[in-house]
Amino acid sequence: MSTSTTASVSTHILDTSAGRPAEGVAVRLAARAGAGADWRNLGASATDADGRCKDLPALPEGTTHVRLDFDTETYFARKQAAAQQDAPALRDSENGRPVFFPEVTITFAVVPGEHYHVPLLLNPFGYSVYRGS
Repeated sequence: MSTSTTASVSTHILDTSAGRPAEGVAVRLAARAGAGADWRNLGASATDADGRCKDLPALPEGTTHVRLDFDTETYFARKQAAAQQDAPALRDSENGRPVFFPEVTITFAVVPGEHYHVPLLLNPFGYSVYRGS
């Protein structure tokens, strides 16, 4: 929850290759106070069955930039292992890897008092992100 002196962040992931929420994707949250400041790791979570992280930690006062790191490689490797019979899924894989982008890092600026919902649309060979509501 944001306050007048802090911002807040939420996210969810839709696996567009399946048309379903991406469950079990590890997500790390980091923040910094100023463009030149060091990143401070705030914590981690994983997406639930609805593709949402409902327990991301609060942002500290003075946060100006936020970084979300998504572990997409582990998610797609687990998904591929569960569907070994799906040969077309490996057809276009580079070097037999189930995903082209092993991680997705989204960095964005925030201002106090605002809530930032950052959805990730994901597939093995691409992603898109936007500021949601």
